[in-house]
Amino acid sequence: MDAIASSQILPQLKGFDRSNFSLSNRQSMSSSRSTLVMKSCNQSNDGEHASEVSTRKVSALSFSSSAEKGNNMLGGLELNGSILAAKPLVGKVFSSAGSCTYPGSSIESHSHAAEEKIGVLLLNLGGPDTLQDVQPFLFNLFADPDIIRLPRLFRFLQRPLAQLISVVRAPKSQEGYAAIGGGSPLRKITDEQANALKLELQAKEVPVNVYVAMRYWHPFTEEAVHQIKRDGISKLVVLPLYPQYSISTTGSSVRVLEQMFREDATLSKMPVSIIQSWYQREGYVKSMADLIGKELKSFSNPEEVMIFFSAHGVPVTYVEDAGDPYRDQMEECIRLIMQELKSRGINNSHTLAYQSRVGPVQWLKPYTDEVLVELGQNGVKSLLAVPVSFVSEHIETLEEIDMEYRELALESGIQNWGRVPALGCTSSFITDLADAVIEALPSATAMSTASTSDDGELDPLGYITKMFFGSVLAFFLLLSPKIKSAFRNHT
Repeated sequence: MDAIASSQILPQLKGFDRSNFSLSNRQSMSSSRSTLVMKSCNQSNDGEHASEVSTRKVSALSFSSSAEKGNNMLGGLELNGSILAAKPLVGKVFSSAGSCTYPGSSIESHSHAAEEKIGVLLLNLGGPDTLQDVQPFLFNLFADPDIIRLPRLFRFLQRPLAQLISVVRAPKSQEGYAAIGGGSPLRKITDEQANALKLELQAKEVPVNVYVAMRYWHPFTEEAVHQIKRDGISKLVVLPLYPQYSISTTGSSVRVLEQMFREDATLSKMPVSIIQSWYQREGYVKSMADLIGKELKSFSNPEEVMIFFSAHGVPVTYVEDAGDPYRDQMEECIRLIMQELKSRGINNSHTLAYQSRVGPVQWLKPYTDEVLVELGQNGVKSLLAVPVSFVSEHIETLEEIDMEYRELALESGIQNWGRVPALGCTSSFITDLADAVIEALPSATAMSTASTSDDGELDPLGYITKMFFGSVLAFFLLLSPKIKSAFRNHT
C-alpha cells in the first residue's frame, strides 16, 4: 500500500474546551427514498435495515481566526472543540466526532435551507484510472506534507523525494492495479455514492449539488472547488468519506480546502460546515452490523467464525506524538459495532489489526499479516475479514485483502475465509450520510481569512547545518544504484 509514509512527527494538540450540543431525532427513510437510492447503485441491499438516527451529542470543532505563535495547531488550524470517546484521552483531545465550523458569521436556521443553493463536497483519496497514471498518482501522494512530514528547512526536498519514491514504487503498485483490472474503481464508486446521496437528500426535501473531491487524483479538490464557485453555491457541507478522523486523510484534505477558501475573497465568505468523523453514528454502525451478519450466514458454522477487523494503519508517531485520534476512534468504532451485533444475538469473537504499512517507521500494531499467521497457528479455522476503515472497494480491499491476505490466511491454516464488502451505496448507509448533512447545515459559518502559518523563527546556524546535511542526503539518494536504475528504466 502506498497511502502513508512518514518519518516526522506533527505538532502536539491539546487544550480543548468541552462544548457539546444535541441533535434532534431523524426519521428512518421511507420506502420511496429507498427506491431512489437503490436505482443509483449497482449493489443489492436485500435485508438491510433502514437507519434510525437517535439523539446524540456532537462536539463542535472550530478553526481559530488567530494565528498567534504558540497556539495549538493542526496543519495551521487551531482546534477548540472536544471529542466524545468511551474512555478518557489523557492530555490528547484532538478532533470532533461531529462537525467543524468556521467562526465569523451568524448561524442561519435550517428553515432557510430551501432558499439557498446548498452544496455537499465528498472528500476521498483518489486512485489511478490506468496503469500509466500510477506513477504520477504516487508522486501526488508522497508530495503531500501530511504524508511525508519534513522539517521546514528540508521542505525543498519534498518534491524530489516524492519523485524518487514514486518512481521506485510504481512497478510494484502497477502489478497490484493490474490484478484488479488495470486501475482503481474508486472514482466510479464515489460518483455512484454522490448520486445516491443527492437523490436521498432530494427525497428528504433538501435539494443539493453533490461534488467529488479526490486528494491525489482526478477530480482534484481544486477542480471540485472551482466548480462549486462556478455553480454559485451559497452554503457548503464537507463530508469526508473516511469514518474515522486522521491527520493523513481528513486532516490533509481539509488543510488544502481551507487554504483555497482562505485565499479566495468570495469563497472565504461562504458558510461551511465540515463533518470531521462519523464512525459513531447509529446508521453507520447498524449498516456495518447488517453486512457482517449477512456474511456470517454464508459459513456452515457461523458461531465459530472469528470477525477480523482490518483497518488502514498510520505511523505510530501520528498518534503518540501528534495526537491523531485515529486509533482511539477505530477502537471505539469496533466496540460500537460489536455491541450492536451482540444486541442481535451475535456473540462471535473478534480482533482488530492494521494493514497497508510502508517505509521503515513503526506503524500501528498489531499488523494484519502477522495476526493472520498467528491466528492460523492458534487453530482458528474460520475467519471473516471486515475492512472497517473503507467505505468503497479499492486496491486495499480488492488486491491486498482479497488476494494477498486471503492467500496468507489459507497458507497459515485458516480453512474458511470470507470478506464483508465495503458499504458502497448501501441504502441505510446513504440515508445516514444524508441525515449527517442535514444535521450539519445549521452550523455552517464563514471560513476565517487569517494567516495560519505555524513556522517558528529561523536559527541561522541550524539552517546552514540542516541545508548542508539535507543536500548531502539528496546527493546520495540521487546516486543510489537502485534509484539510478529505477530512473533509467522509467525514462
